[in-house]
Amino acid sequence: KFRAETGFGPLPPIIVAASVMIANAILTEAGLSFLNMRDPNVVSWGGMIGDGREQLRNAWFLTALPGAAIAMAVLSLNLVGDGLNEILNPRNEQ
Repeated sequence: KFRAETGFGPLPPIIVAASVMIANAILTEAGLSFLNMRDPNVVSWGGMIGDGREQLRNAWFLTALPGAAIAMAVLSLNLVGDGLNEILNPRNEQ
């Protein structure tokens, strides 16, 4: 009842949308960096994956670790957004 009175009405959808947009920005930047459309002076996960392609047979971890970092970052952002939606959304009361 307290949460319904404080006015969190528009906040949960905004938080979920923001977390999805940030995750989308991470994936977009990584994809563009992988395709070598990046600033060569800036290090990014997509650039690391793209640079490690040539050494994939000998040093697989050069591509696997940045790929896992991207996946974990995007998954964690989505889970945090969903968790905050569950906490702040007064319509989910049981």
